[in-house]
Amino acid sequence: MNLEKVIFGFFVILACTLNFGFFIGDIGNEQLHHPAHLFAAVVVNLIALVMKFGDRTHIGATHLATSLVAMLQLLAAAFVWMWHVSIKHLPMTLDTMANIISLSGGALIANLISVVLLVSETLRQTR
Repeated sequence: MNLEKVIFGFFVILACTLNFGFFIGDIGNEQLHHPAHLFAAVVVNLIALVMKFGDRTHIGATHLATSLVAMLQLLAAAFVWMWHVSIKHLPMTLDTMANIISLSGGALIANLISVVLLVSETLRQTR
């Protein structure tokens, strides 16, 4: 068993599950979408992104691209939340929460693609 691949897989799957945990729930209920969950998704996605820099294969480039997309989406979601609540000092509205959830949904799709790539690469190597 390759410990490096275990750690890589762990962070790729953790990034996806944390993103899913933030995304899931009623879009109109802000209590179901805690900012700490978004922060955790951003941090773990950043770790997964850094881990993908060493791979020089085509599949590695695709992994990196999915991570870059997920980070862009999650950072945009965090920026929208911060801008609305901390900078403009406005209460959270349904429209703002919908924008944040939509951005995290885009990141979730990118993370799911990354997990599918990881699983397909694993299945291809075992044959």
